[in-house]
Amino acid sequence: MTGGRRGQLETSGLRPGWTTGACATAAATAAYVALVGAEFPDPVVVRLPQGRTPAFALTRHHLDRDDNGRVVAATAAVTKDAGDDPDVTHGAVVEVTVRSLPTGEGVVFRAGPGVGTITRAGLQLTVGEPAINPAPRAMIRDNLAVVAGGRTPDLEVSVGIVDGEELASHTLNGRLGIVGGLSVLGTTGVVIPYSCSAWIDSIRLGIDVARARGLTHVAATTGSTSERTVRDLYRLPEVGLLDMGDFAGAVLKHLRRHPVERLTLCGGFAKFAKLADGHLDLHSGRSRLDLSFLGRLAAVAGADPGVAEAVAASGTGLQALHVATAAGVPLGDAVALAARDQAKRILDEAPVRVDVVCVDRAGAVVGRCAPA
Repeated sequence: MTGGRRGQLETSGLRPGWTTGACATAAATAAYVALVGAEFPDPVVVRLPQGRTPAFALTRHHLDRDDNGRVVAATAAVTKDAGDDPDVTHGAVVEVTVRSLPTGEGVVFRAGPGVGTITRAGLQLTVGEPAINPAPRAMIRDNLAVVAGGRTPDLEVSVGIVDGEELASHTLNGRLGIVGGLSVLGTTGVVIPYSCSAWIDSIRLGIDVARARGLTHVAATTGSTSERTVRDLYRLPEVGLLDMGDFAGAVLKHLRRHPVERLTLCGGFAKFAKLADGHLDLHSGRSRLDLSFLGRLAAVAGADPGVAEAVAASGTGLQALHVATAAGVPLGDAVALAARDQAKRILDEAPVRVDVVCVDRAGAVVGRCAPA
């Protein structure tokens, strides 16, 4: 695929790609051009937000005819290129079938094979709707209107993703109540490598679903080990468990605008030591643990100067924890308390009570603080 203004996006040295929404827009546009009597455009050029006009090659296309030979539907498919982003849908084939509807119906979206259906309230779409998000719907409508000479056509648009149901098993869709396949996502049409926008969107949607279900307590965890720990501690329903990964900031900022009564943060000691030190992205490649900070926390927790110095001189966070524990210094609790204080700063005045649970690699609790 090629596209206008792509070069301006490559400032990081990584190649950007296209969202499922952009691919669906291209496939829908090509299919509609063929449905109204022209040949399938290949490549097909579409208009995306921010003035981009990429061209997409078609993976396949065909026309469906009735017994009299009249064209009744057109199908086009585009293979998704996510660029250098490790997107689970990179290489997926997005296939769209369009067929005419009676006058006045407008554009009606359907979930084809591999695209999920909304089954829980709290998402951007109502229960029963295909999981094609509002921004991709708008992109598709806008491009179909261009083909139709500026008017909104009366058209059924069925979007499918080959093997989408299996691919969805590697996402958070099931937990969010999106069943049967993937979501069609993307606000700008562009995938920025390693922006992890889909993961952050899932965090926000998870909070929205929990609120819609009336949950007053949610837990955000850094991985499967910490999720097992917090599940055992609080017996929360699955919808109350947020897989935040390294994106503590995404959880806190969304809860600042859309609060719940209580938030439990549960994760690795070293990751939460970084949160305690003011980092909101806990990934090892994007923030570093300051062991001198842990030395100062150890001193606040009662360590004598020698122990505090040994903590600061440790090679890793867990080594620092072991040094403190051997000296009887509750460094894990101090990290939990400091992480809670940082979380409260980000939440600002939002009415959310926060507690923090730090775990080791086996999931054992090594630090904890009370809700505040």
